[in-house]
Amino acid sequence: MDLRVVGGAPADPFLSAADLFETEFELSYPVFVRVRDDPDSRTWAGHYQDHHVLNISRQAATSAMARELALHELSHMARNEEGHVSHYQSTREAVFLALAGRTVERRKLAHCYQIANHCKDIYADDLTLSVAPADKLVQFLESQLAAALADRPQASGRPGSRLVTAGSDPEITAVNAGFALALVERHDLVESDHRLYDLAHAAGDDAPSVSLETFKEHFRTLADDPSKSEYRRTLVDVVKRYVVNPRMAAD
Repeated sequence: MDLRVVGGAPADPFLSAADLFETEFELSYPVFVRVRDDPDSRTWAGHYQDHHVLNISRQAATSAMARELALHELSHMARNEEGHVSHYQSTREAVFLALAGRTVERRKLAHCYQIANHCKDIYADDLTLSVAPADKLVQFLESQLAAALADRPQASGRPGSRLVTAGSDPEITAVNAGFALALVERHDLVESDHRLYDLAHAAGDDAPSVSLETFKEHFRTLADDPSKSEYRRTLVDVVKRYVVNPRMAAD
């Protein structure tokens, strides 16, 4: 694999990720690693006509998760090169089909794109977890969910007041918890008494309008190689479940 690091970050985690990835998979196009200064945009992959770009924040590039994050993005690149439908289906099209004729608040619309991205992440991590140990990923999922729960909105203390602190949105946190459980169950990574389950159920309790089990099963049971029409229906369905009636499958 032709991989080049641009931006002053240590190259070792990325070269290590490339070596590990190449034990099972190949990339035809070169990969440029670009280190960004924005800590809120952790990692994302860009795909171009003759190369890929692995964008990563400086904070992530120098963290203990740098190799694992790089492996995840290399997996997205491999899915792109193989033409997997999850990496070519238009999220905008699926969201439009799901929400046609409905008025949706901006935060929920942003959540729909995040949920669709979880589907892509499942397919990328199917590759990642076939070459990499899962321990760090499980710890990462656990820490991210614990942080979101700790950052949940708090009441102002005034009688009759609404929740006023910014914090993490409980509804998307519950969906994210479902994604975390789906990933570990899809690959049989943890036992049923793992702390991740306690955190996930706490997230579900904070968002009674969202069915944790529904979203877990949706992500866990994604078909390995769906057709274009099957995958489009999958995205439309999950968006509807979140926006139109999140608990419909559970009730």
